[in-house]
Amino acid sequence: MSQPQNRLTERYSQLQTRLRHAEQRSSRPSGSVQLLAVSKTIPAEIVRYAAQLGQLAFGENYQQEAIDKQACLSDLNLCWHFIGPLQSNKSRAVAEKFDWLQSLDRLKLAQRLSDQRPKHMAPLNVCLQVNISGEQSKSGVTPDELSRLATAVTELPGLTLRGLMALPAPCDNVDQQRRVFASVRKLYQGLIDEGHQLDTLSMGMSGDLEAAVAEGATIVRIGRALFGARDNP
Repeated sequence: MSQPQNRLTERYSQLQTRLRHAEQRSSRPSGSVQLLAVSKTIPAEIVRYAAQLGQLAFGENYQQEAIDKQACLSDLNLCWHFIGPLQSNKSRAVAEKFDWLQSLDRLKLAQRLSDQRPKHMAPLNVCLQVNISGEQSKSGVTPDELSRLATAVTELPGLTLRGLMALPAPCDNVDQQRRVFASVRKLYQGLIDEGHQLDTLSMGMSGDLEAAVAEGATIVRIGRALFGARDNP
């Protein structure tokens, strides 16, 4: 086993332990929180080894890199999430090649994705990205616009609305992390109270997964704690 594989094996084991402990401390059932491995810039051979360890869901930010990687790994039964900002004129590849889009934030994009989803495929699973911290530099629908967008998305035949995704501003204070995640959970519950059938709350990363799990996350998106520090492409 190579040194990179050894390190990945160790990190994966530590991360699973960390996630199970977070579930226990929050009185969550074991295995109720899914690990989404953020594999942007990670070579296909490392993703393949992660799959051998049991990690089958991967999140990608860059379309062409992801498509090339999918081709290299087509013999594996992996679940691919697109988690980065998506321009409307580049939606077709996501509609045709991915199982999930976690960063849906506008109706025009939703309509294009629905129209472009191949009819022989199951509807594309989508999460609405909420700009919970009000950062102008980040994508996402505002909390005030959320209900209207959710209602419109549920009417599109090529999509299945699964829940919400949030990417809060970085913060080292656990109490503040929990307050922000709690506000996302409140929005999520509000949509359920309106009648939406949701089951996914994607929030929490390497530095704040415990706070996210405590506030109800069902998916945590982990890159650095699994693959180590990376260089931008």
